[in-house]
Amino acid sequence: MFGLFKKPSEIEKLQKKYDKLMADWHKLSSTNRAESDKKYAEAQLVIDKIEKLKEQ
Repeated sequence: MFGLFKKPSEIEKLQKKYDKLMADWHKLSSTNRAESDKKYAEAQLVIDKIEKLKEQ
């Protein structure tokens, strides 16, 4: 109830982006290997940002 108007944190935003990239990666892995690799690389950059934010 009290979290209803709470804005998502930067980590939550990045986690959502990471989840979407991984879903796209999984879909593309069977059809387009080059695009799949790009999505995976993007996802790795996002997870690195998440780890840096968690360390702070």
